[in-house]
Amino acid sequence: MSAESKKVENGAKAVLVTGSSSGLGRAAALHLADLGYSVFAGVRTEDAASDLRQADASGLLRPVILDVTDASSIALAGKQIEEELDGAQFWAVVNNAGISVTMPLECVPIDVLRTQLETNLIGALAVTQRFLPLLRAAKGRIVNVSSGIGRIAPPYLGVYAASQFGKEGLSDSLRRELKPLGVSVSVIQPGAINTAIWDKMRTTADDLLAATPPAVADLYRKGFEGFLAANAARAAASHTRPEDFARTVASILETEKPKARYQVGLDSHSTAVAFRVLPDRLLDVVIAAGMKFTKQ
Repeated sequence: MSAESKKVENGAKAVLVTGSSSGLGRAAALHLADLGYSVFAGVRTEDAASDLRQADASGLLRPVILDVTDASSIALAGKQIEEELDGAQFWAVVNNAGISVTMPLECVPIDVLRTQLETNLIGALAVTQRFLPLLRAAKGRIVNVSSGIGRIAPPYLGVYAASQFGKEGLSDSLRRELKPLGVSVSVIQPGAINTAIWDKMRTTADDLLAATPPAVADLYRKGFEGFLAANAARAAASHTRPEDFARTVASILETEKPKARYQVGLDSHSTAVAFRVLPDRLLDVVIAAGMKFTKQ
């Protein structure tokens, strides 16, 4: 425990939010702290921790160094959190940490696939396992952040979709296993929100395409470039904000009986409806038509 650490006040509800250095996780961590939660904000670097401390006006946010792909990092974070809880109630884990790889599947290096799954899927379960004893004691909440692509996989996002499909399935099983033990499990499916993730996706895509043999890369280049441009334009035009996501997280933690799934953004709601009502062949046609429309 660092010299700056202090105990959680008795009566306060403590929450862990992974992936809090930027984007949705940062918005959720700051919002929950403003609402009076003692927030353990998982970040990977001291610079990110310092930035969060400066942004926090509540005095209730506690950055914790946490790499969800590293078992020793999870163990150290767990020990720190338990020491700082000092018997206070540990109410929730928000599994938000994630990356997004976009690339034609033929061009995806297998080690990149492993990193995607380790971060978005395996890391979420590893963190959940570490904190389940505390959550059972509090009869608390697990919030798994998936995506509007958690049920429908468009072209060029197969690797990302695989991780989110997996998180959806994991969440369904967890919800059914933990309900008798008093712990609720909810999934949030955000749609397109203008955060730094889109720039990161583009940088990773450019690097991976450059490393792909030209004869293969050229098969996909035109369609893939159009897809990237359309994605960026859609995110920039979105009226959904990180604050909308943060408020949804808060509502899950505060409502008496949380739902299994929450959509954030009109596009996420539309995707959920399409998944329920359209057969696969018609869904393929709709997705292809949508891609042609956004390229124009």
